Amino acid sequence: MPVTGTYVPSPDARTRDQVALIESSGGTEGTTMRGMPVVVVTYRGRTSGDVRKIALMRVEHDGDYAIVASKGGAPKHPVWYHSIAADPHVELQDGPERHDYTARELSGAERDTWWARSVDAYPDYADYQERTDREIPVFVLERA
Repeated sequence: MPVTGTYVPSPDARTRDQVALIESSGGTEGTTMRGMPVVVVTYRGRTSGDVRKIALMRVEHDGDYAIVASKGGAPKHPVWYHSIAADPHVELQDGPERHDYTARELSGAERDTWWARSVDAYPDYADYQERTDREIPVFVLERA
């Protein structure tokens, strides 16, 4: 079941514009960042209940996806991390394909496996981990 409600675009212009381009083109434009593929994740804000969207690096394996709460190696998790941890029902758009998923935060060996896949997809994640004392959270998104 799609994430429904009032959509409130990101206050970050880059994120807002990229999501708008991807959606307005039906997933045919704006689907890369620095030459690497991105996906759009739609979720519900934990506090506001509003629908939010963010473009994240594409990490896919056998139909499941990972999303990485790196925030560029900042000391705190991105706001979306707390929202998805509170309500794991999300939509993911990969190009023109959009489906419902359930997010599950990973730990242990499963996290290590998906972390390696994430770094393979977007090598900057390794640098981001070096910049922070927190372990960067990884969610796996499994088709609902």
